[in-house]
Amino acid sequence: MQNAPNLDGVYACNFCDKEGSEFVYHCCCCELDLHIKCALFTFNVAENNLKELEHVALQHPLISTENSDEELKDAANCFGCWEPLAKYTHFSPDCGFNLHEKCTKLPFKLNHVCHRTHALVLQFSIQPFSCKICGETDQNCRGFVYGCSPCKFAVHIECVSASSDLVVEDKSHEHPFTLFPRGSSFICDACGIEGSYASYICCTCNIMVHKKCTSLPRIIKSKWHDHRLFHKYFLHMEDFRVLDCIICHNVVNTEHGNYYCSKCNVIFHVKCVMKYKESYEIVENEDEESADVSSITKVLEWNDAGEATVIEHIMHIHPLTLSDRVGEYDNKCCDGCLLPISDLFYYCTQCDFFLHKVCAELPKVKQVWHHHCQSSLVLTSNEVFECNASDYWSKAFAYKCEGCEKRTCLRCIIAFTPGVHTCVGHKHPVYLDIGGQGRCVACGKNDTYWLLRCKDCDFSLDHRCFSLPITSQHKSNEHLLSLTYHDDNNYSESHFCDVCEERRDPNLWFYHCATCDTSAHVNCVLGEYPFFKLGSIIEVRKDIHEHPLTLVKKIYYYPNCDGCRKPCLDLAVECTGCNFIVHTACPR
Repeated sequence: MQNAPNLDGVYACNFCDKEGSEFVYHCCCCELDLHIKCALFTFNVAENNLKELEHVALQHPLISTENSDEELKDAANCFGCWEPLAKYTHFSPDCGFNLHEKCTKLPFKLNHVCHRTHALVLQFSIQPFSCKICGETDQNCRGFVYGCSPCKFAVHIECVSASSDLVVEDKSHEHPFTLFPRGSSFICDACGIEGSYASYICCTCNIMVHKKCTSLPRIIKSKWHDHRLFHKYFLHMEDFRVLDCIICHNVVNTEHGNYYCSKCNVIFHVKCVMKYKESYEIVENEDEESADVSSITKVLEWNDAGEATVIEHIMHIHPLTLSDRVGEYDNKCCDGCLLPISDLFYYCTQCDFFLHKVCAELPKVKQVWHHHCQSSLVLTSNEVFECNASDYWSKAFAYKCEGCEKRTCLRCIIAFTPGVHTCVGHKHPVYLDIGGQGRCVACGKNDTYWLLRCKDCDFSLDHRCFSLPITSQHKSNEHLLSLTYHDDNNYSESHFCDVCEERRDPNLWFYHCATCDTSAHVNCVLGEYPFFKLGSIIEVRKDIHEHPLTLVKKIYYYPNCDGCRKPCLDLAVECTGCNFIVHTACPR
């Protein structure tokens, strides 16, 4: 450290977070800045010289921290453990120095079973370090630690006291755990992550775990999956078709602990599913039925293969029949996701209603990882909404947050579901990459998050392109246009959009009609409102129109909108009895 003048005007002290323009101690290697009084305080702590406390009275903090959580936000923190002040404290209004009474009474030196070579000395830490007992690294770590400088050994003060518990009992495990204080590395049998020094063992089950894993919950409800997840120490590999964690897509070692769903045969790393505390909740009552398993369908008939062939769905008044005759309905779309009919689907024999099998099997209530409200998402229909994830306006099924009331369409819900997905534009399965970013091969956008990637080759899609309709109709062409993934035509003159007549990139996805040899940009074909089903009935306010309105597309003539008086060039809603018509944007 060197005593450096403040050449740039202001320094922020890494100890107290306060800014100052006076001289500071500065470390060029670590880029640390300390006020002189703060640097002397850390030295005094290391030398067990706390004489400066003699003039500081033991008193209540100026801000009580026992009344409400709101007051905790503004309360001062203890410089020893960096927790909010509570009850009695050493408090100095002159220099802003605060310590819990318990932190002033920590022993300067102590011997610990996890480090027998030298005594551990009370020190003050400013930089992040990895605790040798719990193995965790707190990036915002500041405060007292016990350490051994020659051995580069450091532990949290709370871990020192916790590891003194020789026997730990927890209801999540049927037997007690016993401290095994040998300083050696091990693989935790509960979470599969390497540990060092202190471990806890269960001799009955022959397992060795971290201290924090002795209380790992047995059952959790996670936002990453629709069903409850159970923790197991060992699983048989033959019970699972895929051993990849559906969050990180890396292989799960079934010889160590993991979370799994017995209904879906999916598996999770412990560290992945419990990375964020707000993404899961502990299930205390195992027998209590959860809302996540409530069905939105009632099965009326089964076939010999165990498939539901006739069902009742809560979003439709008539029974629905299972079919795989996609070719007969290639001009129809699913009322749930508004994508063209593909794979297995249900249809209504009494009216024009279709539903993909995967859309019909979605639960009524969902908890999703990509929505940050703590409220549940509930399945809704017959509403015009803007999708919170894709920004498309739509009248498809949606999941509506009970808290913020934002809606997410089924296409985005399915795209953001962790696990294996099939993509029509690629021969390999794709996986949702939560943390990475890159370039979408379909639209060419760079630095895109939440991509669906292929593990075998350099292929990635954003969620909007993943959910593009395979076929689409445009008013300039009488035939259906097909989504095409690469233009093999080598003539640059042909690389133009036949709708906007602008140049297009032959390496990006586009729509093409083989009969007319027509090619067009994706956005030019889909337009501004691609996810509305023509003929749908939309309820509007009585001050706009007294009758329900029908969704239509005006292709050959363009009547004036009764709202803004401009021509209805594309999507509109009209009342067939009154000759009333408005743009879809006008009644919104």
